This record gives sequence, C-alpha cells and structure tokens, in this order.
Amino acid sequence: MAAHVRTVEVPEADRRELQRRARSKGAPAREVERARIVLLAADGMPGKQIAATVGCAEPTVVTWRRRYAESGLVGLEDLPRPGKPSPLPEALRDRVLELTLTAPPTQYGATHWSSRLLAASLAAEGTPISHVTVARIWHRFGVRPWRSETFQFSTDPQLEGKVRDVVGLYLHPPERAVVLCVDEKPQLQALERTAPVLPVRPGSPERASFDYVRHGTTTLFAALEVATGKVTEACTDRHRHQEFLRFLKQVAAAYPRRQLHVVVDNYATHNHPAVCAWLARHPRVTLHFTPTSGSWLNLVEAFFSIITRQALRRGNFPTVADLIAAIQRFIGAWNGRCTPFTWTKDPDTVIAKATHPRLRKTEQTSDTNK
Repeated sequence: MAAHVRTVEVPEADRRELQRRARSKGAPAREVERARIVLLAADGMPGKQIAATVGCAEPTVVTWRRRYAESGLVGLEDLPRPGKPSPLPEALRDRVLELTLTAPPTQYGATHWSSRLLAASLAAEGTPISHVTVARIWHRFGVRPWRSETFQFSTDPQLEGKVRDVVGLYLHPPERAVVLCVDEKPQLQALERTAPVLPVRPGSPERASFDYVRHGTTTLFAALEVATGKVTEACTDRHRHQEFLRFLKQVAAAYPRRQLHVVVDNYATHNHPAVCAWLARHPRVTLHFTPTSGSWLNLVEAFFSIITRQALRRGNFPTVADLIAAIQRFIGAWNGRCTPFTWTKDPDTVIAKATHPRLRKTEQTSDTNK
C-alpha cells in the first residue's frame, strides 16, 4: 500500500523565503529545519522520508507541515510560552545596553564586551546580574558585540566619473564591442597537506591536517567576459607590467577584430609606460579604471572568489604545476557551463555607498552655495 503523502501548497514568494532560510548559515537550527520540512513537503515527499532526510521525528514533520498549511510563514514562528515572564527593571536593561555600546574600561584589556565580562562589571558596580540575562538582552535588541565588519570609502577625486564609466559599461555595453574585466590574483600558494585528506562522511565534514608544506606560488591573470561569463586565463611566476602586457596581448588575440573595453584596477603595472605605448598602437583596446579603493567594482573579483572557494582553498598541491593544472581544469569546466554576470546597481546607488557620509554632506553644502 502506498504511503500517504500530504502535499503543501507553497506560493513562489514563500518558496524563495524558505529557500533563503534553509541555506542560511547564521539562522537558528530550528528555523532551518522547519524551512526544509515545508520545502520537501511542497515537493510531495512523504512525512517519513522527510523525517529521515531532515533528521527529526515524524511527528515534528506533521506539526510544522500542519502549522504552515494553516498559517503560512507566520505558523513557523515559535508560539508564546506559558508562564509569567521574569521581571527585568528597565533601568537595568538600559544600563546593559549603555555599557554594551561603549568600549570596556582599559583595566579589562579587552576590545569588546563578552556577556560574562559585562555581568562582572555590573556586579562590581553593585548591580548583580547573570551573564545569561545579559545575553538575553543582547538577543532581544539584536546587539552582537562579538561581531565586526570592515568597510572602506573611496577618496578618489574622480570617483563619480570612474563609477559612471565602469557601471555604464556593465549596464549599457557598447554595440558590437566586448566588455572584459581583467585582474591578477598573485601569490597563489601550492600547499600540500602533511596527511591524506579524510573524505566527507554522514555526520562528519571533510577533514584535512592543519599543517602543510609550501611548494611555491603562481599568479593567476584572468579576463572575464561580462556578457557570457567566459574566462581567459594565464598563470605566471610574477605580476610585473611585462606579465600584464603579455596577458593583454593574449586577450586581444582571443578576440580578434573586436573593440575591447577592459576594466582594470589602479595597480601601477596597468599604467606603466610600456602598457600605455602598446595601447596607443592598438586603439581597439581601451582600459577603464575602477576608483581608488574600489576594485570590488571589477566583476572578475567575483570569479576569483568562486575559484578560491570551489577549487583552491581545499586543494592539495604537491607542486606548482599541480596548482596550475587545477586552475586550468576548473576554468575549462567553468567555460563549459558559464553564464553572464549581471550588474544590477545604478551609478547613483554605487556612488552613495562608496562615499563617506561626511564627504557627501560637504558636497551637498557646496552645491547649495553655488
């Protein structure tokens, strides 16, 4: 007798949100589990098979499948728990947040608060509080002092012109011309692990020895064709202007009798007199420079991130030749399945993000005074 399958109808908007939750690495495990259950149920998978796939009990599948069918995404949230919440004085809550948003005193020698350190500091003030309560306050107000991110604003005086030039190429490429993003990724190391890599197993990720032996380096030059995603590459020992010019000639030969618009960053070799002289003799090749501190505008950086994550970071390379072979093998496969790289931000949005707020305010004041 066939197992009863209860299919859940999931609108496209809900499906996208559930897929985002299921893929999220920072989401709570319970949220990921519930999203996977609903997605598998929407695909018609039986409850027993869903439980085995997700790693939960079958009643759990029944519960969240039913809750979603009755209430949609809201039904996947935790219900209020019974019982009276423990009282927390607002003054204490505000004091915790006030301390959290300031640096710890120098006597602690720490750059940021931990829940235990902040609880100890409050106890020294005569306000006993547990580190668990501190953590709950942080969670409630979305404060994460252990996390940090980096940013950088461009101070290039030609910022606006360069952004409009490069983004204009992405959004409105010249007719019958090829737009390429070119850059080099230097010092790629051929690292050989000191022990064989242990393959992935159910319940256990792939594991590699912490230590390794260095066998040399190579520099990867890459030219990404924006319209197709195709990559032209070359690996060299160094990354001087000679190597860049040689690669530029290789790219020009790969696209004969075509106008080439090449996006590059402000690395000194790209402006070398020898490169400028060659460009003067080959007017069909035009370089477009990203702003200072704005190399992220170069789409080839996205490809470098992909090849690093998918082919290099976990690789084992006894020689530089093995490293180069792995790079060429990945790019060969990439070109067989590549898709266009699509830029979506307009120049005004990029300029607003790349400029320091203080500078933007100064520019607006200057414009008003004119």
